[in-house]
Amino acid sequence: MFTSIVIKKSYLIIIALLIICLSAFLALPAIFTSIPNTNLTIVIDCGHGGIDGGSVGKTTGKDENFLNLEYGKTLKGILENYNINVVMTRSDLNGLYDITSSNKKRSDMEKRKEIILNSKANLVISLHMNSFPLRSSRGAQVFYKKGDVSGEALAKSIQEIFVQTLPKAKKTPNVGDYYILNCSNIPSVIVECGFLSNADEERLLVTEEYKESVCYSIFIGILNFLAKN
Repeated sequence: MFTSIVIKKSYLIIIALLIICLSAFLALPAIFTSIPNTNLTIVIDCGHGGIDGGSVGKTTGKDENFLNLEYGKTLKGILENYNINVVMTRSDLNGLYDITSSNKKRSDMEKRKEIILNSKANLVISLHMNSFPLRSSRGAQVFYKKGDVSGEALAKSIQEIFVQTLPKAKKTPNVGDYYILNCSNIPSVIVECGFLSNADEERLLVTEEYKESVCYSIFIGILNFLAKN
């Protein structure tokens, strides 16, 4: 009986989040809902892949490789519905590394860089799931490269929407020294969608409803960034 009540409350929270997210979407500048932008290209980089599964959920056993791809496909569909061109660094569970390489991590990252540079993209969104030894840590957060003014503005725009739509989202984005942020001059952010090491957040992250909420929040953050820049 207690479990049933908890589950019902969880779904009520998710429904409320989706309503908030939809409200924010309806408040966007009219230009983005009426005039498709066919000149805009966004790279979606789904982190990890192949032998590198990334973080693993303690309760569900779902790994980051799988979840990053699922979130990436959902975000891709949303963007393409508004005629935004999307380039995926990977579209399946395989890694991007050369199978004969002695350093598959470096090979994988170099391939991502090649895809990003060849895409001539306007923005790069790299999707990840977080993990931390302290199990109480939770909350979606966006990272940007230090000194990248546009990347910082994009990160702040997405984080502001997260704060409005996602429970326990971090209040501000943070600087990150990561390869995917440093490999090009294109405004780039890493979106840590939540902590798989936190049982409560893990249960949310694997649901279709929460995935939709996170991806629509990213989408709204991107559009708000474009409206201001």
